[in-house]
Amino acid sequence: MFRRFAAVILSVVLLSPGWLGMTGLALPVAMVPLLWISSSYDDTRRSWWRVFGWAALTFALWNISTVWWIWYATPVGPVAATLASTFFNMIAFMLFHTVSKKGPKALAYTLLTAGWIATEYWYTAGEFSWPWLILGNGFSHDVWLVQWYEYTGVFGGSLWILLCNILFFEALRARRSAGRWAAAAGMLLVPAAVSLGIWWSWQQPGEGTAEVSLVQPDVDCYDKFNGRAEFQERNIVELLAEVPAGAEFILLPETAVPGHYWEPELSDFRDTGMRAPYWTELSDSLRAQHPGALLVTGANTLRYYAPGSQPRTARQDPYGAGYYDVFNSAVGLDSAGRLQLHHKGKLVIGVENTPTVLFDILQFLVIDLGGVVGQIGMGQHGTAFDHGGTRVGPAICYEGLYGDFFGDFVRRGAQFMAIISNDGWWGDTPGYKHLFTISRLRAIEHRRAIARSANTGMSGFISARGDVGQTLGWEKRGVITAAVPLNSELTFYTRYGDYLGRISEYLMLLCVLYYVAYRVRKKNHLVK
Repeated sequence: MFRRFAAVILSVVLLSPGWLGMTGLALPVAMVPLLWISSSYDDTRRSWWRVFGWAALTFALWNISTVWWIWYATPVGPVAATLASTFFNMIAFMLFHTVSKKGPKALAYTLLTAGWIATEYWYTAGEFSWPWLILGNGFSHDVWLVQWYEYTGVFGGSLWILLCNILFFEALRARRSAGRWAAAAGMLLVPAAVSLGIWWSWQQPGEGTAEVSLVQPDVDCYDKFNGRAEFQERNIVELLAEVPAGAEFILLPETAVPGHYWEPELSDFRDTGMRAPYWTELSDSLRAQHPGALLVTGANTLRYYAPGSQPRTARQDPYGAGYYDVFNSAVGLDSAGRLQLHHKGKLVIGVENTPTVLFDILQFLVIDLGGVVGQIGMGQHGTAFDHGGTRVGPAICYEGLYGDFFGDFVRRGAQFMAIISNDGWWGDTPGYKHLFTISRLRAIEHRRAIARSANTGMSGFISARGDVGQTLGWEKRGVITAAVPLNSELTFYTRYGDYLGRISEYLMLLCVLYYVAYRVRKKNHLVK
């Protein structure tokens, strides 16, 4: 038992560093101890449950060690996230263990690989999703190693990790087999060499640059939605005065402008149709100081629906017969007062994506990760804001976790990406830092430079190769400016999205069906 417990701890230690501000280089062997635990048991029911316990302990400890910081927002958060993520991990691993004891080894390993990637894909495809611990995300600090994500996305990283673990485990089982060690070494080194080749040879297309200024207001997240609106408004105006005159794009964080505003004119009151005074002030400020700039900022916006036309996310108007949605929005505003809107399409589990009827009952289960609390309206796709012939994709916070959805902004013409975020809910922990570094993977997948504005740490610039430029850290207030390169080309991954996840779903199903048929035939004595 001690050896198996030590194997669990070793797997956790090898799996976790990539999410804690360190390297993901241990991932290609991180699951070897767990595979050893599986192989050490026989095919009895009692052994199955023992492996189940060891695997559940491994995945739960991995989750807890990497998402503990959610505690700062809500104590139940790490528990809910761990239960959800561990459940998906267990589906793939226990299917593998079952088949490995009673079916062909090749089928078991294929099911482990396809099943793991398929369940990771489910993290991203459903409304209630938590894609933080996709294995491929663990290389966000090692972007030189995964430049081929422009072809595969992060699921390619998961595939690489799983294949390396399988081959190294088989090599350890046959320690004197040079062929197995050569296969394992080749699986590890060939993709790394390909990545280094891309890293050294890739060049930014010569499509010019855009002058972009990032504003970091450094407003306490917990005070932000509890009054202090006038302070926040004056803070923004003061910071805008620090933006260089030549800026073409100015980014403010998610929900930077306090209050709620009715679409389409961003009015204080629905029936007036008049723009709220603060939005007019912002437009006047641009006209006076930055007439050639587009301001991209986060705000809460409201949309009214007549009875019978409301979507499922809408809530009843307490003062009338109609309905309305609350959106977490990105707003594009220029000096002429023209508006462009993007509604957040990937909503934070529990906080922004909770059915209104259930919210009051299940409020204690909310994972508070930022934004508007309760069920809010959901955007359907990415949007590209156009300004002076340059197009920018205004992704909002959580949308930066989804490679395929992020690519929707690029497919709609974005030549560089903006991420506006409010991720100070978790304090000065690995949470907000890893959210920033995951953006480096998005940059590689779509070969788009990224400008990221956060409420407080971390704002900064990321090149299309994943290199980090100038940044503003935790609890720093200020403005930074850089020339952001533009690109209109589409990568293979941008065009085809999460194809590895979709293929894995079908392959997982085929493996399960094949195993069922295999067992039926064996019971009928047709297979020996």
